[in-house]
Amino acid sequence: MEDKEATVVVAEVDVLEDRKVASGGHGECHTVATNKVLGLGCLFDIEMTSGQGQQIFANAKSKDLCKLEVAISRGLNGIGLAIATPALQSLVADSTDESNRGLAFGWLQLTGNLGSIIGGLCSVLIASTSFLGIPGWRIAFHLVGLISVVVGILVRLFAHDPHFSDDEDRAHIPHKSFLSEVKDLIKESREVIKISSFQIIVAQGVFGSFPWSALSFAPLWLELIGFSHRKTAFLWTIFVIAQSLGGLFGGRMGDILAKRLPNSGRIILSQISAGSTIPLAAILLLVLPDNPSTAFTHGLVLVIMGLSTSWNAPATNKSRTSIYALDQSFESILSSFAPPLVGILAQHVYGYKPTPVGLSDSQETITDRENAASLAKALYTATGIPMAICRLVYSFLYYTYPRDKERARLDSCIGSELQQRGR
Repeated sequence: MEDKEATVVVAEVDVLEDRKVASGGHGECHTVATNKVLGLGCLFDIEMTSGQGQQIFANAKSKDLCKLEVAISRGLNGIGLAIATPALQSLVADSTDESNRGLAFGWLQLTGNLGSIIGGLCSVLIASTSFLGIPGWRIAFHLVGLISVVVGILVRLFAHDPHFSDDEDRAHIPHKSFLSEVKDLIKESREVIKISSFQIIVAQGVFGSFPWSALSFAPLWLELIGFSHRKTAFLWTIFVIAQSLGGLFGGRMGDILAKRLPNSGRIILSQISAGSTIPLAAILLLVLPDNPSTAFTHGLVLVIMGLSTSWNAPATNKSRTSIYALDQSFESILSSFAPPLVGILAQHVYGYKPTPVGLSDSQETITDRENAASLAKALYTATGIPMAICRLVYSFLYYTYPRDKERARLDSCIGSELQQRGR
């Protein structure tokens, strides 16, 4: 759920780019076109994914699965994704304007989630088969790598970076050493961090991302209630689909509200979305009975929750790759502590107990229901409280955003005037 961080439109970060253009310089993100960066990330991802599959296969054959090698491969695989994701978001933001940017990010979320669903189903179906003596799960690794290569090549050939399209502009870009690029990146990052609205966005993003990371325990909770693997997969799939449609709706609504309320429209929408999570999660986790016969009711609440809690995800600012990377790094690092926290709360606070071996079916069912109740309380603690804080933090944007936006506009005008005088 790492792609569900709640961000809002913050136009003032464009002042960083405006300053560089006004001074005749170029942003660090434009030293190499965004489509090239995105293609590089996809190609890097394939090497790590395929290599990880080969390592697991080799170690599994020897009955000695090396966790360290797998962990290293997963880490390197994450580097590829970390390269591609901010570049992709920046490319989409730069290819749209204020009137349709939210809808574009809604489509990005929708297609990404649908791809995850299809990929998950295909991997499950392939895993139990073999082709020419090759285990299906190993083929799944290489298929992911192959698709990454195809996407990387297509992006490199056909994706268009509107800020890096003129060959004459490329010729005017001064050559910089790697050390100079790093220094420029650090300097620009410091300027971004000083912006009040960006600080608020990161703060709300940390709390807003926390529940989505915690929900990695939701499938386990559904199975402890008594739902079969198939029903659990179905319920979670319709939740993801509902989220995708909700993101598309939220993106369009954000565009409409941004026209009518430029300084507060997307903020209002994000607060409504974050606030609706609190009662809906309470109904799902604490009110509905822990009974497998209530599949329809659970599914209905999951659909409503998915449709209404994902409006803020596509409402993303028009920013550069470095800004996206900074925002995601802060949010993802801190929200990664959510799953361990849920486990600690469930086991040490709410009484979750591992099922002992040798219990009868009836005793095991009773234990599972008790554990489901404990896990539900832990999940709501890690969902309701962070979302309440997230909604509260959003309120500060009503004060900082208009001020920072006006400051960015003035700096942009001053920079343009200085550039004209320089000519």
